[in-house]
Amino acid sequence: MPTHIEADRGRPSIGRLLAELAAGAISPVDVIDDAICYARNCQAEVNAFAEIDEVGARHAASHGERRYGERQARPLEGIAIAVKDMIDTGGISTRYGSIVHMDHVPGNDAEVVRVLKDNGAIVVGKTTTHEFAWGVTTSSKAFGDTLNPHDHSRIPGGSSGGMAAAVAYGAVRAGLGTDTGGSVRIPAALCGVVGFKPTYGRLPLAGVFPLAISLDHIGLLGQTVEDVARVCRPLGIDSESGHSPRRKRIGVFRQVGKVPLASGVAESFDTACAALRSEHDLVELDGADLFARCFASFAGIVLSEGGAVHFRRHDLAFITKHYEQETASRLKLAAAVELAEYADCQETRRRFTEDIERVIAQFDVLITPTCPCIAPRIGAEEVTIGHWNGSIREALMTYTAPFNLAGLPAISLPIQVCRNDGLPVGLQIIAKRGCDEDLLAAATEIEGLLTRRGSPAPAQRKAHRGERICRYRES
Repeated sequence: MPTHIEADRGRPSIGRLLAELAAGAISPVDVIDDAICYARNCQAEVNAFAEIDEVGARHAASHGERRYGERQARPLEGIAIAVKDMIDTGGISTRYGSIVHMDHVPGNDAEVVRVLKDNGAIVVGKTTTHEFAWGVTTSSKAFGDTLNPHDHSRIPGGSSGGMAAAVAYGAVRAGLGTDTGGSVRIPAALCGVVGFKPTYGRLPLAGVFPLAISLDHIGLLGQTVEDVARVCRPLGIDSESGHSPRRKRIGVFRQVGKVPLASGVAESFDTACAALRSEHDLVELDGADLFARCFASFAGIVLSEGGAVHFRRHDLAFITKHYEQETASRLKLAAAVELAEYADCQETRRRFTEDIERVIAQFDVLITPTCPCIAPRIGAEEVTIGHWNGSIREALMTYTAPFNLAGLPAISLPIQVCRNDGLPVGLQIIAKRGCDEDLLAAATEIEGLLTRRGSPAPAQRKAHRGERICRYRES
């Protein structure tokens, strides 16, 4: 039976939590007890957590309480976050979504995790991922499928599906993911939360298991743009320094490449565009030729670079025996790729990057739908949209992967759902290279405008009868 999440405005934003913590209205121990309770329920209901670090999180909360008492609180003191299982966390199991690394416990934090912890954030757990982040469904024969909190018969997207599900569920307000071809923005769109991919190279990848080194990005997910922006500040991306013109010139790609929009997604996107036109100048653009070869180029680069990552570690016999079948089958294909094919894909990428940068130079931002369809059913291998039929991977990544190819910053926001039984739809905003602060500033304004025009607040589930009700509530 489907389970739909209802908006719960009683769960405060990160900014509100920090204000209440500073005032002594609540304590970090209260916040972390509440987060652990929600994480347990989230794990039981939608399988979004690979590991919950109750002991470590409570110890950090006690330390945070002392710092508040001594008036030495850091910028994120006492705030609960989660971290995708592709990102190392010292002392916490990190499996990279694979049974091959079942007993792996890193000795050190990834650099991004270290920075957030040094600023007071508390890691309550690791969220699930597709094996080695190589997929869009966050399914696993070894660890079980992660479910979409809005409808348990559907996928949450991937490969940061566990993080998106955890944020949508309310276990944490924000956390860290990775994005190689849309792995932050796709699950954000399908779960109704915010997903931000900075400019390529803006955040360090040290301590992150690679998928495709020239495409991999650290990303962040949160319930709102404000929550994402709060976590970005200690990482050196401060939206308050961003420039966002009051009246923006916005380029609109309603369709990317050959994958059309499902009717409900098209209606939701058109409604959002109509709201934006009330305050901004929108220009419709034709992306048929511009994006025509992007997905094939992206897929070829991932195959080549992913093959290099795994064949450096194991031979094909080991991979066939121990990896999940989906990953192993991709690596068998990777073994046959010739260097000339990889070079061809990179040349296509360079040409596309030059073309899209010429286009975006004319605008403050570009917008597209994040995904052309709502969350597919669990177990689906293909997607049919109108007369188009293709793999679930191509369907979900066609609108996001081009901006990994170009390395441009992009963010997905939930928008008003016009049909589709209330299942989430995402709007993707893209900015110029290096303009991450400007993108967050623009996204904050656009989110506010769309919310005022009737888009729902970030969705969050309510406890089912018989569950323990987590104790923190806004006073």
